[in-house]
Amino acid sequence: MWYVYILGCNDGSYYTGCTNNLDNRIRKHNNCEVHYTKDKLPVELITYIAFSEKYKAYNFEKYLKSGSGKAFRNKRLV
Repeated sequence: MWYVYILGCNDGSYYTGCTNNLDNRIRKHNNCEVHYTKDKLPVELITYIAFSEKYKAYNFEKYLKSGSGKAFRNKRLV
């Protein structure tokens, strides 16, 4: 399975990512191993969506990072 996830950061921002190992990826975020979130700790998992196909997951992540995707995220996912 592939997961698109949204993290809530300590500074009030959100981080959207994609992975096939959700537990390990969140652990990396909280251990300062991810450049974008290392100064925004702690992070909290807000939501995740599971996909059986890698490219569908990556396409959804790309959408969530677009302008309309951010509006969708703020209205429906967080």
